[in-house]
Amino acid sequence: MPPLPLYLQIADQYQRIIHAGGLKRGDRFPSIRHIMQTQQVSMSTAVQACHVLEDWGLLRAKPRAGYFVENTDAHQPVASGLRPAANDTTAKPQQDLSQRYDGLHQFISEWMAKAEQYPVSIDFMTAVAAPRSYPTAQLNRAAASVLRQHPDILTTFARRYGHPKLRTVLARRSAERGMTLQAGDITITHGCIEALNLALRAVCSKGDVVAVESPTFYGVLQALEAQGLQPLEIPTSAEHGLSLDALEMALDSQQPPVRAVICMPTLHNPLGCSMSDANKQALVALCRRYQVPLIEDDIYAQTSAEHVHSKPAKAWDSDGSVIYCSSLNKILAPGLRLGWMAAGRWQARVEMLKYSQSRYLDELGQLTAATFMDSQAYDRYLARFQARLQQLRQRAVQAIAQHFGNQVQMLDPTGGMMLWLRLPDHVPALQLSQLALEQGVLTSPGPMFSSKPRMAHFLRMSFGAVSEEQIEQGVAILAECMARLTAAPTSP
Repeated sequence: MPPLPLYLQIADQYQRIIHAGGLKRGDRFPSIRHIMQTQQVSMSTAVQACHVLEDWGLLRAKPRAGYFVENTDAHQPVASGLRPAANDTTAKPQQDLSQRYDGLHQFISEWMAKAEQYPVSIDFMTAVAAPRSYPTAQLNRAAASVLRQHPDILTTFARRYGHPKLRTVLARRSAERGMTLQAGDITITHGCIEALNLALRAVCSKGDVVAVESPTFYGVLQALEAQGLQPLEIPTSAEHGLSLDALEMALDSQQPPVRAVICMPTLHNPLGCSMSDANKQALVALCRRYQVPLIEDDIYAQTSAEHVHSKPAKAWDSDGSVIYCSSLNKILAPGLRLGWMAAGRWQARVEMLKYSQSRYLDELGQLTAATFMDSQAYDRYLARFQARLQQLRQRAVQAIAQHFGNQVQMLDPTGGMMLWLRLPDHVPALQLSQLALEQGVLTSPGPMFSSKPRMAHFLRMSFGAVSEEQIEQGVAILAECMARLTAAPTSP
């Protein structure tokens, strides 16, 4: 049975939350922006999900106020692989999710829905920086300047593939990292996740096999599942990144054959590692030899001063076989949801898919970002931003060493905004995450990052959105929860 459209999956998830009592009649429903951020979807997908819930009689829209829960008794069965809402146990805090999910996408959706049932005071899951870390005042001034210069911008039809000024700025700044791009080579997207989805749609068909790192960003696995693609997980080490030997073996012998490779060579999510320049070059050459497109996710590279000028794999692309995907969400303005991609030989197909999927992005945000990025003030800000993340990363490493000692293994990365923790073999990450969530600490359990059970004892801890004090408090709570699990008898 084909997977449900993403907007229906989100609608079904919220339907179950409402029936479980998580949202009551008259409660304000999460905003479109909140759904976009928590589900990592485009605005159109979030709006479609709300429209479906409204059609089902569960929501009512109030002008200039948003959506409110209307009828908690209404129920709409969804014919799919999703379990019916009547059998759902999302709202029961003690339920072990690891025993009841059918697919990874379903598990991730349920974990996010479960997180919404608790008052989270320390967020170790969201992989962005805190609002105070971004140049809010400077962006506001840039937006005001754009509005003065272009007073009709909000009522003028936007350009098809992105504003020329932003595409030009991105092309110029990409040259600083060894890429040779023109403005016309770039397509602006709704964040990096839309870029990745477009790349997959451009080069794959339903049922195709796609090689991915293991572990890998759960959004990639969700995208594969939603498009009916089959992930082939390639071993990836916290020291050297993707195993080129294992990838070559897969490209040489896998049946059905691998149709694409998705890789994050610089500041990998969740491992935090980076491939050497030699290995990046070898990766591009390997994919070119087997005539398999390489989809590169380069969203975290500029979060570190050490990697800000490092070359992406795209720098060694001489024939357009690398589809480069990135975003400004992590480094500049999460609220703008501005991503971009350079699709090489698939550029025309990506542009057509983008037009059919989500049309245009508003130009106020694009011009605001372009105006700021075209100035030296951006470089000064970026240096401060990187220093702040380094400070938080060092505090997180210290707190983990202090509270866990040698019970937890980790690699101290040179950038990014996350740590990948290896827990003791007798401590399931999902149970630890559930206990911590009940104490107001939200984390990302390892099973989110693989379609296989091999990540059951790993945990991703993002530190960008919290303060030093919250890091100390949150790690202390995690250590207390692990001590409780260690002391408690193991459930059969």
